[in-house]
Amino acid sequence: MTVAPSILSTRWTRPILVVVPLVFFGYLFAYPVISILTMSLSEGNAFAEALGDPRIRASIWFTVWQAVASTVLTMLAALPLTAVIARYRFRGRELLKAAIAVPFVLPTVVVGSAFVALGFTGSVWAILAAHVFYNVAVVVRTVGGVWSRIDPSLTAAARTLGATRLRAFVEVTAPLLAPAVAAASSIVFLFTFTSFGVVLIVGGLARRTIEVEIYQQAVTFLDLPVAGALGLLQLVGVAVIMTAYSRFQERHARRFRLVEESRVLRPVTGAARLGVPAVIGVTLGLLFTPLAVLVARSLAGGGAGWRFLTDPGRLAIRPLEAIGNSLLFAVTTAVIATVVGVMAATVIAGGKGAVSRWFDVVLMLPLGTSAVTIGFGFLVALDRPVDLRTSVLIVPLAHAMVAIPFVIRTTVPILRSIRHRLREAAAVLGASPARVWKEVDLPIVARAVAVGAGFAAAISLGEFGATAFIARPNTVTIPTLIFRLLGRPGAVTFSGAMALAVIMMVITTALVLGIDRARGGEIGKF
Repeated sequence: MTVAPSILSTRWTRPILVVVPLVFFGYLFAYPVISILTMSLSEGNAFAEALGDPRIRASIWFTVWQAVASTVLTMLAALPLTAVIARYRFRGRELLKAAIAVPFVLPTVVVGSAFVALGFTGSVWAILAAHVFYNVAVVVRTVGGVWSRIDPSLTAAARTLGATRLRAFVEVTAPLLAPAVAAASSIVFLFTFTSFGVVLIVGGLARRTIEVEIYQQAVTFLDLPVAGALGLLQLVGVAVIMTAYSRFQERHARRFRLVEESRVLRPVTGAARLGVPAVIGVTLGLLFTPLAVLVARSLAGGGAGWRFLTDPGRLAIRPLEAIGNSLLFAVTTAVIATVVGVMAATVIAGGKGAVSRWFDVVLMLPLGTSAVTIGFGFLVALDRPVDLRTSVLIVPLAHAMVAIPFVIRTTVPILRSIRHRLREAAAVLGASPARVWKEVDLPIVARAVAVGAGFAAAISLGEFGATAFIARPNTVTIPTLIFRLLGRPGAVTFSGAMALAVIMMVITTALVLGIDRARGGEIGKF
């Protein structure tokens, strides 16, 4: 029997595929985080100073309660729409699902700018509304994906036994949905707990989460030890959230058979003829009103904001240069994240046992880490052995650190799905492991790689948390320039910020639509 050859079985490729991602992760993630810890501990009172400051304690409390409130409001706003999409068949259903995803894929600075355009600034309610706007798609996709495939015969059996429609939902459907609801809630809570761009732009410095407090301590007050202590406290908080979610999933996970959507969806009849359009109309109105106002504000003054982009007057940073930087960094990030991510995915998919799981867990850690913490770590640590803090590469490297987990997640399932018989057939015909990878694995995984690269580019375009720390005048991106313009007085600069936000919205939406067209089946599906 021929053993299926693997690129990992050659003498040199396995060490390279393992070492390169680990070195990348070690230098650009572990080393900065350890440097933050060392710096905070070297100042013996950094943690005590942070926790003893009433203003910082207020920021921590605000971070927690606004995340809870945002999560609850998001679930209340999204579940009716989720029920409509998951249970009914109607014209335009797929288009509606795609439209709902648009707010989620927008960069946080665009979302913040949209609510600034509405005039809702400095308000807690504006922050909560922006978080709901941003996260509705998480609930619809996560919960709706399960709800639309629950076997209707389960509730039919309950109704046959005399249960009312409400009791059948409470005792049959709701328990089956509980893990998906918990997953969506934990994701929304994590996003809002680590919220930076939306809070900074919509709330200003008057409303501070831990993220904003880290930024202000490091950039405004130059108190790096306290900023580092806050970054580590937030990292612990994220770890607690993820651990609690994991334990909940383990205790409440239920195995049940999922069926095709076509068996669950039913036509819109009776009272639903009024309810379904009402839910869809209200939700779409709430989701797209901020974006419509954003476009309108960019056109105010006869399009002065658009003219500002080509003639910004005395502004030191040229908007067109920021657009060019963002596009260049997006391409560079996509290349770096794809190369390192595919190498790591090959090891994870081809490995076995604890080693593969350990490798996977380690490389997923940046996904649960605040981008602000990553950017702050870069600022503190990357002056040795080579000072990268003044290098143009530092921006795409930070973006790649955030994007690599997405490349891994889109690539690993496809690599694992490749049948061993295909590799065995190539080996019988005399192909080396390297050629098997080139002729068998690569064509199959190419589409997933393209999707991962697209996600990396989209993440780079909208990344603001890390970039706010490490961007220099020659490396300013669209998100950082929007933030700076919003801090300047004048109607023209405000319209210019709105115009830049519209450009970012169009570019990001086009990129995500391209990703959706590129993926096949469930590859890269959100």
